[in-house]
Amino acid sequence: MSDVEGDDVAAPASSGPMDINTAIQEVLKEALIADGLSRGLRESAKALDQRKALLCVLSENCDEPMYKKLVTALCMEHNIPLIKVDSNMKLGEWAGLCKIDQDGKARKVVKCSCAVISNWGKETPAHDVLKEYLKSQK
Repeated sequence: MSDVEGDDVAAPASSGPMDINTAIQEVLKEALIADGLSRGLRESAKALDQRKALLCVLSENCDEPMYKKLVTALCMEHNIPLIKVDSNMKLGEWAGLCKIDQDGKARKVVKCSCAVISNWGKETPAHDVLKEYLKSQK
């Protein structure tokens, strides 16, 4: 027998039900990997206007009120679900607009006020949590 066995791989421990912020973070990461994530106003507005968007994530603390008004109006016009998060710094980190140092911590995070998912990527439990959340919001 070998010293190293492949059966001992530990799955990430889930501490009860996943909260919505963790679900959004994982879904954004999967969409980024699948090249289905638009970040920023220009990319997001194009995806929303072309009806390619499956979900839009908007930050609450956006500096420009017209920015929020435009994104909200585009989502309502095309019946695209909109989720609001509290911090644009957090959304920037989730959308991959940062550098990761050796310790795994995010450095040089760029703020992101809007992100649009046009391709979910791999289906995960976070995706199911997000869909349930969207159903409950209707």
